[in-house]
Amino acid sequence: MKRNIFAAIILAIACSCSQDLNLTPTNDITADVAYSTPEGYKKALAKVYGSFAVTSGKGPGDSDLGGIDAGTSDFLRLYWNAQELASDEGICTWLGDPGVADLNYMTWNSSHIMLRGLYTRSLYHITVINEFLRESTDEKLAARGITGNDAEQVAEYRAEARFLRAYQYWVLMDLFGNPPFITEDNEIGKTPPNQIMRKDLFTFVESELKDVENVLPEARQNEYARADKGAAWALLSRLYLNAEVYTGEAKYTEAIAYASKVIDAGYSLKANYAHLFTADNNINNPEMIMPIAYDGQQTQNNGGTTFLINSSVHSSMTPSDFGIPSGGWGGNRSRATLPAVFDDASGATDKRAMFFGSNPNIEDPSVFTEGLAITKFTNLTSTGENGRSVNGTFCSTDFPLFRLAEQYLNYAEAVVRGGTGGSNTQALTYLNLLRERAYGNSSGNLSSLSLDGVLEERSKELYWEAFRRTDLIRFGKYTSGSYLWPFKGGIAMGKAVEDYRTLFPLPAADLISNPNLVQNTGY
Repeated sequence: MKRNIFAAIILAIACSCSQDLNLTPTNDITADVAYSTPEGYKKALAKVYGSFAVTSGKGPGDSDLGGIDAGTSDFLRLYWNAQELASDEGICTWLGDPGVADLNYMTWNSSHIMLRGLYTRSLYHITVINEFLRESTDEKLAARGITGNDAEQVAEYRAEARFLRAYQYWVLMDLFGNPPFITEDNEIGKTPPNQIMRKDLFTFVESELKDVENVLPEARQNEYARADKGAAWALLSRLYLNAEVYTGEAKYTEAIAYASKVIDAGYSLKANYAHLFTADNNINNPEMIMPIAYDGQQTQNNGGTTFLINSSVHSSMTPSDFGIPSGGWGGNRSRATLPAVFDDASGATDKRAMFFGSNPNIEDPSVFTEGLAITKFTNLTSTGENGRSVNGTFCSTDFPLFRLAEQYLNYAEAVVRGGTGGSNTQALTYLNLLRERAYGNSSGNLSSLSLDGVLEERSKELYWEAFRRTDLIRFGKYTSGSYLWPFKGGIAMGKAVEDYRTLFPLPAADLISNPNLVQNTGY
């Protein structure tokens, strides 16, 4: 078995859960039986994590969500599409698939199926977590005779679950602003959830993370792919870096403080950048803070890195070079603006430039061979062997939710933006550590810092990792006509779009069913 957590996941997620977010997820056995032992709690926690990695417990053809194709309903696939296709980095050829063209062109509305799917997937994950929290209170543990060290272990499980809930509420806050709000204290199925405003949700996420920080295992001490203090600090750093967008109040000093906590916790850069994105990136990876873990045999899913890898490969390439069957899916590739940030898109100098093709320009978005394919993620191991899989399609490459390089970049940006507690010298050192790995020496080192330089470095280091929309909004480059990219606004040369598109709409169907919700401005 590739990872410890999956030994429990396979048992834990093989249950049917209601697709109605106002109902309790239900198993074929009662809660008192499922949670009767410490091992039962670990299996239930595995289901909480498993909701990140699979679309349901019944296999890749089924989904916990209704009204959306099962393969499309995966969390990472939906989140990645929202962050990358709706930005200057990615564009998809599948214009006939529901929702794709509107993300490509930034023309979505409140009935957009993929945005509704992402919103629902995050709320579904929160619902699963809330149920776990209801069943793991001190009172429930005492009633079930779980005491002493076992109870302390379950308290750590609760902290992990609360971290995952804080992460999903951060996703909803970042993308949708003002979502419905439910916790374990809400009565299930009684009344529709109330709406929470973005600023108040920021306060909740911040307080949850700072609370669980004291209970989570020490950084780098939990099982692989599970939350620890390092993950909480990393999300706090990201939260504070974007605080001015979320609340109108800058918190760059706090962003520096929490990035520093991560940096000082013993993580280090993986020597080979490309090996961060291979099918064995779970092994000897000192840079990984927390991933979504995938296994091509145990977590079969047409989303996740299976989607990222297959959709980036076309039959005009050599699919076996990426550890997948012949053909590939031929969907996602770069807009011309992404390879343009590199001085040399061939990867001969900056090895982070991982592209295939010779034509970076796109005239017809439906043609995959226009634009450069991204070869960053692969289902080959670092030694060139195929990753674990049943038929080659499903991939075993983990997706980094948090890694050390982001914290170097967070620190540098927060320093340039005026945060205290850091220094320009240290910020420059962190950026040059990334560049020295990329170039193999100091030939690409920077001698000065600037905001635009930090944004460019974020693009080079983090492209295809679902950061770009959030970054462009924070830098004020997302909607205006001062920064354009191909097909922004639906025209080849790009054009300004409405400022309200810095938030996605709440789904129209949810507004109809929940009178407590008010739509975001512009929709």
